[in-house]
Amino acid sequence: MKSTTELADHLRVMHRIRFTEEAITALRAAGDVVGSVHLCNGQEAVYAGAVAALDLSVDAVFPTYRGHGWALACGVAPRAVLAELLGRAGGISGGRGGSAYFTAPDHGMFGENSIVGAGAPIACGAALAAAYDGSGRVALAAFGEGAMNQGAVHEALNLAAARSLPVLFLVENNGYSELTPTDTMVRNDQLFRRAAGYGMPGARVDGNDPVAVADAVGRAAERARAGRGPVLLEAMTQRIVGHYIGDAQQYRPAGELDAALAAEPIRRAEEALRAGGVAEAELDALRAAVRAEIDTAVAEALAEPLADPTTVLEHLYA
Repeated sequence: MKSTTELADHLRVMHRIRFTEEAITALRAAGDVVGSVHLCNGQEAVYAGAVAALDLSVDAVFPTYRGHGWALACGVAPRAVLAELLGRAGGISGGRGGSAYFTAPDHGMFGENSIVGAGAPIACGAALAAAYDGSGRVALAAFGEGAMNQGAVHEALNLAAARSLPVLFLVENNGYSELTPTDTMVRNDQLFRRAAGYGMPGARVDGNDPVAVADAVGRAAERARAGRGPVLLEAMTQRIVGHYIGDAQQYRPAGELDAALAAEPIRRAEEALRAGGVAEAELDALRAAVRAEIDTAVAEALAEPLADPTTVLEHLYA
């Protein structure tokens, strides 16, 4: 069945993201990775589904600082992702960017941004350029739901609507704006409904279902590519780790994390594949193959030389 094959492909990407994030957690605990790190465990279906619906030979992705998953979904090699966090010369930014400044333009990923919501106006620039370069480009700006209260995001939504720019605004709604429940910060927590105020379509999608995400992003991309303007999509998901490594998550009510683990996308995908007739041995083999891939990537990244301080001015752009 096509749907089973599609879901299995998404599952492979989600495993790759999950196992990489788990490896990063271990490397951070060992002191090999330093600095602030924001993991995306539990949100993998958003990245796998969204990227599958884009054409990265022309389209551009602008994620927020929780961007390891976006990089991997866009096809960046796990070794290059890990090497970047480890400060190795083989990292995607030569070991300079670390966790918060990933950029891989050769893979259609044009950089994380540690300024909350700042990727939205930058994506508008890429979409505006498409009107002149004839590329047919669609730009996707991804950010957390907390960023919806940023002035720059409002300005980006307004500009995109006014100019009918081919932009997809994808909100990764994991229920928390950093450590604060989002529903305590807004009168109406159905954030996709804000789209109407800008004169663009808005929709909420199951962010733990990569097929649903791919369908929604695919329709929005087709609409934008046809010159009909931007779309605001709100993908509902939950992270199953802290906001950052070291977050004790004491703000989470009892039972919430257990519920999130029961509904997380990898577990759901495997359950759906079993129901579709996929044998347990096949799921085990897929899982083992990806885990071996990431184990190899970790070893290779650790074996690479540290970035050479004499080349500090390389990998810089203005």
